[in-house]
Amino acid sequence: MAKPPNTLFLRIGMLALSAIALAIGFILYLTAGQFGTKSDYFETYVGESIVGLDVGASVRYRGVQIGRVTEISLAAATYDIPEARANRYAMQLVVLRFAVERSRVARIASLEDMVAGGLRARIASQGITGVTYMEIDILDPARYPPIQVPWKPRYDYIPAVPSTITQVTSAAEQILRRLEALDIEGLINNAAGLMGDLRRQVSDGEVAATLREASETLAELRGAIRGARLEDTAAELRGAIANMGDAGRSAQELLASREVKDALARIPAAVTALEQTLRAARGTTTDLQADLSPLMRDLRSSIANLRDTTESLRRNPSQTLLGAPPPPPNRERR
Repeated sequence: MAKPPNTLFLRIGMLALSAIALAIGFILYLTAGQFGTKSDYFETYVGESIVGLDVGASVRYRGVQIGRVTEISLAAATYDIPEARANRYAMQLVVLRFAVERSRVARIASLEDMVAGGLRARIASQGITGVTYMEIDILDPARYPPIQVPWKPRYDYIPAVPSTITQVTSAAEQILRRLEALDIEGLINNAAGLMGDLRRQVSDGEVAATLREASETLAELRGAIRGARLEDTAAELRGAIANMGDAGRSAQELLASREVKDALARIPAAVTALEQTLRAARGTTTDLQADLSPLMRDLRSSIANLRDTTESLRRNPSQTLLGAPPPPPNRERR
């Protein structure tokens, strides 16, 4: 029995309405939060593969979503690039344009100052196989200088830096190139030769002789230690230490006795008396020197006269012994 046409048309209409509702819901999901919001548009240029990054991908600043990717294209198809050798790298770039919601970021006073301070864009992913998105961050401007392009950007330009995966891949490639440049076979041959030389030295060379001499020296030292009677020496040393301890205690007891204390107490008085005696002796010596000074002068005068007389006898002994007496002194006439 055939169904009424009205029921069939009703089901077809409901199916169409459901499809339209699903399409509208999908569109609303993709454009969620974009209606009634104001956005600023920017663009950047990357020189690497953007596999996994599509239109609608998130734009995040340190993990916080602030916008979405709006356009992906090749620079050679977007801009009129002059054909020159200096522009070959620019022709290989990929243009990424994205919108940043004003309500999610602070007002940008000067984009040029922020770019000079290290504002950069790069492709990132959540884990190794996660969702790919565009990340905005502040990096070292000296390490990542802006790329100079031979065209005027349509939107505000934020320089891009290589992604972390690209940097790791580039570093691994550089390491592999350096390993390829090394003479691995020569290094292995040198190591094998060195091991052979070392084996010969250990078995028959100077190293073996040194090891034998060391073994003999250790054996002699062990025998000397056994014959040295170290136990007796240690016992004597302990006895000497004990005697030193007894002597120290005896000295302490002697210093603590009353006789020593009395003698120590009398030392200052003895020192004072000795000082007084020295002062008295010094005064006596001074007086004696004063008394002896005239005698010494007379003695020196007598010695001088005796020296003159001796000199006269030596020169003219007859004149000195038999000569006439000296003339009388002149007397004044009255």
